[in-house]
Amino acid sequence: MGHREDLLAGAKRCLYEKGYARTTTRDIVAASGANLASIGYHYGSKEALLIAAVIQATREWGDELERVLASEHDPDAAPMQRFETTWTRVVELFGAHRQLWAAQFGILAQIEHEPRLRQLIAESTQEARLGLAALFQGLDPIDDEQKAMEVGSYYYALLIGVLAQHLIDPGSAPSGRDLANALHTITTGAEL
Repeated sequence: MGHREDLLAGAKRCLYEKGYARTTTRDIVAASGANLASIGYHYGSKEALLIAAVIQATREWGDELERVLASEHDPDAAPMQRFETTWTRVVELFGAHRQLWAAQFGILAQIEHEPRLRQLIAESTQEARLGLAALFQGLDPIDDEQKAMEVGSYYYALLIGVLAQHLIDPGSAPSGRDLANALHTITTGAEL
């Protein structure tokens, strides 16, 4: 690996161990084995490097989620059963990647003070919405970008809300079954 890749790997380790706000450039240098000047040369700033690390880690999580969901996919299952199975897998992956999501929420706390950070997060959020629409509903933004964005926004809101609950209190956070039951109640007005 070169300095750029080493820095990215070191930044990811720091995010998981210390979080966004507590990671210093010295931490990244120590974790990566690169030199201090290489952060500016390759990424422009510590913040840009940390955002790149979060984006890469989130994409890796998304790739893992896609693999898990593809292996568990039952095309003959009823829609509500597919929803429950999907969200059960999502919740399981939250636990396996808890440090990533804690780092993500740490970054959100900083966006009021860093306009560049807000812009980077906004861009990755747009990408995430379209990706979630494709992953969960099979919607292609080329066919109908508006619909993909609406559906993706719904799944993004659900994802972030469930994530927050799992970070705060994993023992009482909703399961895939809880979410399916709630969706059924909301859409039909009756319990399962």
